[in-house]
Amino acid sequence: MGLLLVAVAVIVVVNWVSERTDLPSAALLTLAGIGYALLPGPNIGLDPDVVMTGILPPLLYHAALESSLVGIRRNLRTIISLSVVLVLLTAASVGVAFSLVVAGATLAAGMALGAAVAPTDPVAALAVARKVGLPLGVVTLIEGEGLLNDATALTTFSVAISVASGAGFSLSSAVGRFVLAAAGGLLVGLAMAYCRRGLRAWTHDVLTANAISLVTPFVTYLAAEKVHASGVLAVVVCGLIVGHDSPRSETGATRLQTRAVWRLVNFLLEGLVFLLIGQQLPTILDGLRGYSTSTIIVSVSVTVAVVLLMRPLWLVLTQTLPRPLHTRLGNADSRAEKLTGREIFVLSWAGTRGVVSLAAIFAVPFMTHSGAAFPDRNLLLFCTFVVVLVTLIGQGSTFGRVVRALGLQPDAVDELRLRHRARTAAIQAALDRLDELDQQDDDLDARALVSVREQLSARLERYQRQLDLLESSDLGEVPLTGYEAAAAIRRAAIDAERDELVRWRDAGMLPDKSLRVLQRELDHEEGMLPIGTPRSRGRNR
Repeated sequence: MGLLLVAVAVIVVVNWVSERTDLPSAALLTLAGIGYALLPGPNIGLDPDVVMTGILPPLLYHAALESSLVGIRRNLRTIISLSVVLVLLTAASVGVAFSLVVAGATLAAGMALGAAVAPTDPVAALAVARKVGLPLGVVTLIEGEGLLNDATALTTFSVAISVASGAGFSLSSAVGRFVLAAAGGLLVGLAMAYCRRGLRAWTHDVLTANAISLVTPFVTYLAAEKVHASGVLAVVVCGLIVGHDSPRSETGATRLQTRAVWRLVNFLLEGLVFLLIGQQLPTILDGLRGYSTSTIIVSVSVTVAVVLLMRPLWLVLTQTLPRPLHTRLGNADSRAEKLTGREIFVLSWAGTRGVVSLAAIFAVPFMTHSGAAFPDRNLLLFCTFVVVLVTLIGQGSTFGRVVRALGLQPDAVDELRLRHRARTAAIQAALDRLDELDQQDDDLDARALVSVREQLSARLERYQRQLDLLESSDLGEVPLTGYEAAAAIRRAAIDAERDELVRWRDAGMLPDKSLRVLQRELDHEEGMLPIGTPRSRGRNR
């Protein structure tokens, strides 16, 4: 319990530092984990089963909930190229290179290493991507690759381990295992998503809905693993479908609370994952005593070099094909375009590895089927750890500066234009619905109808004025409007209302129960104000 409390304290402090610097919390937490591991005292070992069944499913599920099923589906050809083809090529290249430079190393052991370091870690990649602003098309590619490549890597890893342990290799068997794992994971994910859809029909209590949401990734993962399918793919598929259905199948209250709960879970688990990565350093270093310095340096250098070079080479190669495998799509009305040089560079720099790679390589058995020691197990662990450090700390800590140096930022004006168009369309649909109600229901309260129509019309007029300003803005800068000033004033008024309600409570004139009800009303009203408008004073609620 003491270690857990210390870990939470470190996560909070590191997040505070990250918000005030240009450094991603993932890199800082990994360094903090290394620093703690070098101190005297107990460390937390990495148990692959705990990571794969207890930590990874909720992280993947939350990432899938926040991703776009439509965007991934529209970019599926490119995402498959990254999450399947590139993973297989990287695993094979690392395997061949490792077996050639390390005396006595087998190709199967090298392939196990390659499969472990080949996939970009969805937790690490998305943590880095969220830190900096990126265009929608590039974000979709990073998200889709990070969510879907683990099924390829883990299946390849299990085949390589079987061969290295003496079980033999059959191409047809390997392909069959991959197809069954992928197809099974897809089917289980679909089945669990539709079960969730059925549960929503009778789950109206917000707390019950949140409880079901929290157990969904674990049930999905275990169900898929039970039938020897890809649990990772099943969780991702389920999360993508549930997130896609959420706007029409969940109530507003459920959505607000579920998102808040998942943000907290994701925040804590992400922090623990990166701390856990750093704490594995002493265990890994202890296993290197039987290797010469030259062997360690050569094997690590070759592994890191292949991992870093394969990604940009594959991205550049596919752009030279008559129909490039790598394109990026933004909104529904945008056309597929080749990746630019800046986008290729950013995608190459976004290839961070993380806890999935370490969990996989720690799952390498100590003994083969014949009872002999697994070949070069400790060296495989160290090579994987260095790849994780180089990509997570080296690339992750410089990712924001690289993006800004290349000028690859989303167009804020275009994003606001799209949102205001959607807002005006939604309000117009609401006005049309009021007209239908007025014609169909003679008993409808006329004054209430007029009041609601006036409110909607005022909002429609306000959004239309803002849209006109945005349409005339061609400098890439968001024009200021009177609405932002009014929102800042309204925030000041809400602060005053909160203070007065608390004064009533403190004076014994208002029960705490009533205070919470009135505060919730103000909280929801404040939540309707535009994000980023300044407060009247230095509060940070």
